[in-house]
Amino acid sequence: MEVLFWVGCAASYDMRLKRIAVAFSEIMKKANVSFAILGNEEKCTGDIARRMGDEDLYQNLASSNIQTLNEHGVTSIVTTCPHCFNMFKNEYPKLGGQFEVTHYTTFIYRLIQSGRLIAPQAERCEIITYHDPCYLGRQNGIYEEPRSILEILGYEIKEMEHTKDQSLCCGAGGGMMFQDVSRGEKINNLRAKEAVATGASTTATGCPFCLVMMEEAIGAINQEKGTNYFSRDIAEIVNDLTEERK
Repeated sequence: MEVLFWVGCAASYDMRLKRIAVAFSEIMKKANVSFAILGNEEKCTGDIARRMGDEDLYQNLASSNIQTLNEHGVTSIVTTCPHCFNMFKNEYPKLGGQFEVTHYTTFIYRLIQSGRLIAPQAERCEIITYHDPCYLGRQNGIYEEPRSILEILGYEIKEMEHTKDQSLCCGAGGGMMFQDVSRGEKINNLRAKEAVATGASTTATGCPFCLVMMEEAIGAINQEKGTNYFSRDIAEIVNDLTEERK
């Protein structure tokens, strides 16, 4: 295999987020990428456990994953989740897990640039805005590849008020996705208002957690105002608009 696709918990179990995993798999097939998954051998990377203070659970999960990957001779990993990407890139090496890891937006950008994935020639001229996931942007400095993909596909990008290293969190990180907000306005609602204010019809993101939070907040705006804004993952957008190499 050319690369191991680390599916991640969110895209494995959540019915909506499974569509991200399917879309990215179809993209790799179009580009003739030889890939594999671990299936039932894949465990959570331990990101949420560690952020919420359960270091022992994190250590057990990480050690088990590293052992499994080494047993299969895995050297190169691609992830759709920035949280998984960050764990493999920055935290697993401290436990002996040495792997080359790529976020799928960088992976797709390279496929397009190398000619392995065929992008459309027609200009769409549709306005879109992009939400920077915290663990992709501020934590790992990946800002341009997702935007470049959207521009190659013909979109006009309108930036939100807070963007790139000043981007607002979607509100899911650190285990907050599984907790209720007891006071103040939920941060994903604030972020959705920024997205809608750009005039874009669609908010794109490159993180399954962010997609959940943005869809929830944008859906509430649509219900309240009778509008029709959308939130989509970049993998879904790319899969809809690219062609299989002949």
